[in-house]
Amino acid sequence: MVLNGVEKALLGNCSVEELLVQEGFRMERIAVELNGEILPKASYATTFLSEADKLEVVSFVGGG
Repeated sequence: MVLNGVEKALLGNCSVEELLVQEGFRMERIAVELNGEILPKASYATTFLSEADKLEVVSFVGGG
């Protein structure tokens, strides 16, 4: 699978949420696109990834 343009190997059956936690993302400050479609936060735990998937994660940064 590809995460933010980088090839990643999946170890077994992995949900989007599990991968995000493993990669150190903070759930409350991100938006996720899976294969070109925005994925609702409510679906992170129930959406499982395959080797063919492309995941883009965008972090929100505060400032002013």
